[in-house]
Parts: sequence; structure tokens; C-alpha cells
Amino acid sequence: MAPGVSNEKKTDDEQSSKFPFASFLSYFRSSVLLLPVSCHRRFSSWLDDTELPENFIHLCNPHLEKMKEDILYHFALGTGTHDFPALFGDVKFVCVGGSPSRMKSFIAYIAEELGLASPGGDYPNICAGTDRYAMYKVGPVLSVSHGMGIPSISIMLHELIKLLHHAKCSNITIIRIGTSGGIGLEPGSVVITRQSVDATFKPQFEQVILGKTVIRSTNLDEQLARELMQCSKEINQFNTVIGNTMCTLDFYEGQGRLDGAICLYNEEEKLQYLKEAYDSGVRNIEMESSVFAAMCNLSGVKGAVVCVTLLNRLEGDQISSSHDVLVEYQQRPQKLVGYFIKKSLGKV
Repeated sequence: MAPGVSNEKKTDDEQSSKFPFASFLSYFRSSVLLLPVSCHRRFSSWLDDTELPENFIHLCNPHLEKMKEDILYHFALGTGTHDFPALFGDVKFVCVGGSPSRMKSFIAYIAEELGLASPGGDYPNICAGTDRYAMYKVGPVLSVSHGMGIPSISIMLHELIKLLHHAKCSNITIIRIGTSGGIGLEPGSVVITRQSVDATFKPQFEQVILGKTVIRSTNLDEQLARELMQCSKEINQFNTVIGNTMCTLDFYEGQGRLDGAICLYNEEEKLQYLKEAYDSGVRNIEMESSVFAAMCNLSGVKGAVVCVTLLNRLEGDQISSSHDVLVEYQQRPQKLVGYFIKKSLGKV
């Protein structure tokens, strides 16, 4: 029996009067995404406007209901060994980022901001049983590292979304905070992603499943993006824009760099490509946002991507700012998201 499903027997009247809307919408959402792109887009606005009852996490996987125990291997957690509702049931905000150290520093920062700092500032790694990912928690905030690139964040998100489901969390907001390369922006600018686009500037995530290409939407929550932008205006500490984020499959050739071990194009071709990206609405480049947006959409979760730009790619490829400057840049998404969380909790 799936977590969160009561053992109490329902009467025929109760069973007939409560349509399993969440299960239907989950099935419909996953089925639509197997259709051609043209059909998928036709249903996108309906899917985006349709809310699940009480905004619980939902899973597009009926097979999980048949499992007696769900082992989240890469987290070193499992439903048979851990009480997920007790550990994570109060979570409302999940912040994810590449490195474990950055996510540990974020949890210490948000703990101070929320007045929940622990004596000595010690925040144990909940995933200490593995070296794949790190996870920290304080109050209603969960901070999780996801590694680098689409495969790494995809694995983490599968297990994170299941964790939130098993914990019976509701009204969840997930925000990726990270670094990126900017296009046409001063270094240190913060980009709130409107859409994640692929390397051809299309707002889609493409994945091969059982030998077939599946296309999924990469739109992010517009209202959440506007709320984050308003928060940036209120703190008024650094330049912030809303724009599209290009998600690539690697750091070098996929992003048009000239400084990798392999480069079979010239600088003129590179600049032409980046200018085309800018003209299409792209303001930064990173390597995780597409699958992040796609999985948030499928799970009915509000998601946002907030990344600082470490350089302007129209002016170069290598990150040459000093360590102290880079540290300060990397704190900017944390400050913005931290303020958003405080404001959402009525602590501003």
C-alpha cells in the first residue's frame, strides 16, 4: 500500500463520491507528454492551470504503490528505515545547488535569517551514509546538493520528489540556486529563469526512454518568478533580471567555449551563436535547469531557478575574478532566496 493511504475501509458511498483526481491528473499529465510536441503544447496551459487538491506532491509512477519499501539509494534513506513524515513532513521550501559546501553554507545562512541557528552552528548531513549528495535541514527548509549536469541532478530529483511524497509534504516550493555564465550581463548579475531552453533555444527537455525520444516542457512558475523579482527589488543589492536560461550538456563545446581540450570552431562562430542566443531571450547558460523544470512540472511542484553570472560570455570564456569576488557573487542567489523564504513566512 502506498505511503499516505489509509488502511481504513471505505464505504461504497465514500468510494464513489471521492473521485481520485490526483491519480487521474498524474496519469493524464504523463500520458500527454508521450504525445507529439504539437499535442503536448496544446494541453500545456490546461496542465499549468490545474491544481492538485491541497497541492500535495504527486508521482507519475503507479509501480511505486506495489513496493513494500522504497529505498532512496543515493540518499542512504528508505521508507523501511526512516520515518519520513516525522523527519521531513514540515518542509515547505527546498533549495538545491551543485556543491555540498555551498548547500551547507546556505542552511547556516537561512538558519540565522529565520532565527533557528543551532548552538555552535552544527548542521548534520542527513545523507551522511553516502558521498553522492549532501542534505541539510532547518525548520521548514531543506538544502540539498545535486552535483554537476543533467544526469546528476536528475537522479537527485527522482529521490527528492519521492522523499517529499513519502513525507506527505504539501505546498512545496523548490528553487535551484547556483552559478552560470551570463550573456550580455555584467558579472555578478542574478538571473531568474523564465524558461529553460536547450542548445537550439527551444523550451524543451529531450530524453530517450525505452528507445523513444520524449519531449517535456521546461516552463517554470511565472508567479514565483515575479515574486522573486519583487524580492530582489526590495533588497536592492544587485542587478537581477528575468530571462531564459540555456541548459547544455557540457561546460566547454556545448557552451561554445574556445578553451576546452577540443574546439573545432572559431571565435567568430562562437560569438555569432551567443548573440543568437541573446536575441532569442537567453541571458545565462548552465547545465541543470531543463530537467529541473521538466520534473517540477510533472510532479506538480512550483519551481524556480536563480543563478548568478560569473562572467559575460560575450567577453571571454575563463572565470578570472578573484576568489573573494566569486564568493560574494555566489552568495547573491542565497540572499535573494533567503529573503523570499523569510517574506513567505511573514518574517520580513
